[in-house]
Amino acid sequence: MAVIRAFILPHPPVVIPSVGKGEEQKIRKTTAAYERAAREIAEAKPDTIVVLSPHAVLYADYLHIAPGEKARGDFSDFGSGEAPLEFSCDTEFVSALEEEAGRRRLPAGTLGDKGRPIDHGALVPLHFISRRAHGFRLVRCSVSGLPALTHYRYGTCIARVAEKLGRRTVLVASGDLSHRLKEDGPYGFAKEGPEFDRQVTDAMRSCDFPRFLTFDPDFCEAAGECGLPSFQIMAGAFDGLRVKSEFLSYEGPFGVGYAVCGFRPLGPDESRRFGDALERRNRGDLAARRGREDACVRLARLSLETWIKEGRRISLPENLPAELTQRRAGAFVSLKKDGRLRGCIGTIEPVRENVGMEIIRNAISAGTRDPRFDPVTREELPDLVYSVDVLGPTEPAPAMDDLDAARYGVVVRSGARCGVLLPNLPGVSTPREQVDIALQKAGIPKGEPFTTERFEVVRHT
Repeated sequence: MAVIRAFILPHPPVVIPSVGKGEEQKIRKTTAAYERAAREIAEAKPDTIVVLSPHAVLYADYLHIAPGEKARGDFSDFGSGEAPLEFSCDTEFVSALEEEAGRRRLPAGTLGDKGRPIDHGALVPLHFISRRAHGFRLVRCSVSGLPALTHYRYGTCIARVAEKLGRRTVLVASGDLSHRLKEDGPYGFAKEGPEFDRQVTDAMRSCDFPRFLTFDPDFCEAAGECGLPSFQIMAGAFDGLRVKSEFLSYEGPFGVGYAVCGFRPLGPDESRRFGDALERRNRGDLAARRGREDACVRLARLSLETWIKEGRRISLPENLPAELTQRRAGAFVSLKKDGRLRGCIGTIEPVRENVGMEIIRNAISAGTRDPRFDPVTREELPDLVYSVDVLGPTEPAPAMDDLDAARYGVVVRSGARCGVLLPNLPGVSTPREQVDIALQKAGIPKGEPFTTERFEVVRHT
């Protein structure tokens, strides 16, 4: 046996009557779809149910698998007095999954947090499922901050373990969609919210699993999505299989998108090896991008790669453009990996003899001294995407009307504290947002006087 069914299920606690206290009536479509999904899971008679939750133990670089023979949880944090739910766990499956992930060099296992109660991302689906399905054992898995392809490969591990152990396995991919559908929702409104929900539900309906893997991270962040990594793992569990979907419901009256969709494997299909296809595509995109890099970006890459591989700082190469050798300016070097920021360090004003030397020093700092990240490793170098922002001079900008988040970067100062934000960043659309983020970076508290400056940049990619 392997993964015989999978379901995408949302996890709003309000859908539980003892929590919603009548508010659940506003998401009756979701409730009805949940009841149908629970019936179908019960009819499948699973030996094991694997629940993927974005609210379980969460690490940036590790996929946590909950250990232990029992799992227990309740909705008391949400005002419910219902008795706790308790489940027996499939410890053999957990051990085999940890071993399989290790064999494939995926960072997954039971290290770290232990004994935490079942989180609501898993408990909401289990509330409905446990009222109809009996005799199954539970496996709880987290998502992570790792790339889409890693989540997909992890899903193939789950499928392999289910097959190896002969388990009739149902996979539950718990996840809400956008949290930014309405102004009065939990995170306000963003135009990316409804668009994300449209695209991801279209992908559910058509079993377009590559779409789950190729959403732009900046777009997802702007949309305030929740469940995409769960969906990516689920997609991997059906690698190389033809799949039929049954879309059961979608609604979002509270400003958060809730979708319910079931999936059933129909048989082998080698054209649906999406992990291998994505890996080939990523390699091609990186090679093409490297071929288009200009002199500023090539210099940043050469600087960081030489530092990490050889432990030395390069001299200024010959035959560089005059803008790098005969001009002084501040410069920021930014690194991304798999679409996510991996480091960013820069200077507002020039501190070295020319732009080229500014880039050489700041590239090394971006890769090794950004306090938000571990230093870049040698193995990561081929996967990095570089950009260089060369700054113009700063000038006072005392009023918000003097700023433009798309055109100008901003500098805020209060005493010795200083915060900088580059222009034209995803998710930052107004001067107020720009200034607030810069103040936060500087550690300048609300209400404290500060000055504001602006600057223009030339961005090299």
